Amino acid sequence: MKKIAVVDDHEMVRESLVKIINEYPGYQVLFEANNGKDFILKLNPEDPPWLVLLDVKMKEMNGFETVHWIKEHHPQMRILILSMLDDKNTIVRMFHLGVNGYLFKSSRLQELKKAFEEIRKKEIYINEATLRYLPEILNKSEESINEYETAQSLSEREKDFLKWLCSEKPLKEIAAEMNLSPRTIDGYRDSLFQKTQTRSRSGLVLFSIRTKLVDL
Repeated sequence: MKKIAVVDDHEMVRESLVKIINEYPGYQVLFEANNGKDFILKLNPEDPPWLVLLDVKMKEMNGFETVHWIKEHHPQMRILILSMLDDKNTIVRMFHLGVNGYLFKSSRLQELKKAFEEIRKKEIYINEATLRYLPEILNKSEESINEYETAQSLSEREKDFLKWLCSEKPLKEIAAEMNLSPRTIDGYRDSLFQKTQTRSRSGLVLFSIRTKLVDL
């Protein structure tokens, strides 16, 4: 059962989302919050959500601030943005901060479940609405490292691991495919986090696409 936290400052929206999500097989709302600060207060580090369904515009601790906090304190937590904002700057900035997907509140209900499934399998969800911004999402010009040089300096084993990471397979299955122990795979992942200056599987996937180690 994948646990989800719903963070939105509109009570009716939260209640609707909770009802919808709890009807999805394999998913359950762990708790709801009306802003980032409320989310932090309600979060139990011993029982964290798998994914945070997060609004952007909130009066107290907005989506950007909440994403920053989550990435600093719980980088393993997935984040799916659900917002009315459909401007390029917001979408691109959110992906650069490390969110796993971005949905508009005008999306069809089935797309929410699809986003959950894609993030569960691939760690990232790019739909038709955000695909048009993919060049900007992939181009992180503000990075202080030369990603291409970093990619070229990786060992063949690390490159193979990144290619497997872009598949739907969980780490345990990737370890079996590469004939390596899960601990070794964890070591590859942690080392690549440092080398690529990323903090999540989705970040490594985007790095692999930007540096053309894998094709879309």
